[in-house]
Amino acid sequence: MKNKRIRLNSNLVDPFQWFIRNVTSGGVLLMFVTFLALLWANSPMKEYYQSMWEYDFILGLEPFELKKSVLHWINDGMMAIFFFVVGLEIKREFVAGELSSFRQAIFPVFGAIGGMVVPIAIFLSFGFTGEMSQGWGIPMATDIAFSLAILGILGKKVPLSLKVFLTALAIVDDLGAVLVIALFYSHTILWYYLYFALGLLVILFIANYFNIQNLYFYTYLGFIIWLLFLKSGIHPTIAGVLVAFAIPMRPKIAINEFMPKIKEGLKHFSSLPKDDRKFVMSNKQLAAIDHVETLVKKTQSPLQMIEHNLSGVVNYLILPLFALANAGVTIFAPGSPLSSGAILNEFSIAIAVSLIMGKAVGISLFSWLAVKLKLSVKPRKIPWKAFIGLSFLGGIGFTMSLFISSLAFETRGLMDQAKIGIFFGSIAAGFIGFYILKSALKNNKPETTH
Repeated sequence: MKNKRIRLNSNLVDPFQWFIRNVTSGGVLLMFVTFLALLWANSPMKEYYQSMWEYDFILGLEPFELKKSVLHWINDGMMAIFFFVVGLEIKREFVAGELSSFRQAIFPVFGAIGGMVVPIAIFLSFGFTGEMSQGWGIPMATDIAFSLAILGILGKKVPLSLKVFLTALAIVDDLGAVLVIALFYSHTILWYYLYFALGLLVILFIANYFNIQNLYFYTYLGFIIWLLFLKSGIHPTIAGVLVAFAIPMRPKIAINEFMPKIKEGLKHFSSLPKDDRKFVMSNKQLAAIDHVETLVKKTQSPLQMIEHNLSGVVNYLILPLFALANAGVTIFAPGSPLSSGAILNEFSIAIAVSLIMGKAVGISLFSWLAVKLKLSVKPRKIPWKAFIGLSFLGGIGFTMSLFISSLAFETRGLMDQAKIGIFFGSIAAGFIGFYILKSALKNNKPETTH
């Protein structure tokens, strides 16, 4: 029984630790690319920076062509893949992860709700009107890559339960951001495109119900759904999340059946003579290898396989490219945000304060309420001070906050001011959270891996 429990824990923890390592290293790359974007946008070559993203790129042939700027292809096209992976992570967590039971989920869910509601309330308290008021969704987001990168700096002293809490919180946070984008940051809706897209989504969910695992089928219909969302007026990244929810999570072969079937498939190799010169296999042996390859594919669920294969593309290509295209703000030039007082502007300060204090108060207060109301239990060996530090890390809103700001404003000046608020808020939240966590965990013993 004990060995079975160890294997079960290993099955759950190992993929999670792979995810943590992948996202953490991606966060370090994001930091570098963000610095590069700011440096480029304030260098003598800043004109090239601006013009590069405005260059039109055409996909398809007339009359079925899509003509968008490079920036739009990144924000509307490549970011749909990012949101697709986010959707896969959300589904995995709710089906078989940290959010799969009420008792497990309520602690980070309460924290995430507080981390969305309180920042919005603080921003609204500034009383902005007109286009500025559209920025209320910016401070509600948490950037999991940057947050985990900060935890990575603290090393093995950070308990796994803290990493799990932050990851689960960020996933619920992402779900909230997706709903906000769909409901409040989409343009005029053309319903006939949307109805057609939803009809195709129903087909995907039916295919999922019957555990149809042909990835070409999901890919082709998924692309058409993305295109229909793009035409409908609802931001196409939402299509990525919805298609992800339709990807099957059940493997065709159960994990406990895998090894017996593999041994059966390899029985043709067990009676081979020990002759290193034999390198030509028989037809039966070739058929056995093909059978093993099929078993491997059928034992891994489509959802887990796609998430595993796309995580690297998202963390090392799509998000850095998004940061490079969106993080560049020209500060040191006439008419720039610095010269117009944007850094000291009330709007930038409102976003920064909403990110820092809103997340810190919202996450820690609502998590405490979940425990006080006896809905959940805090990990015994982790002090509340550590959760307060983690709550500050939730104020690192970078990727999702920049994305929402690109949807919220049409005026370039407001967009630049929002970016400056996001930068200052995220940097300050990161530093404060790091030092609080460092202090809270200074007597904590490093975790050992087995």
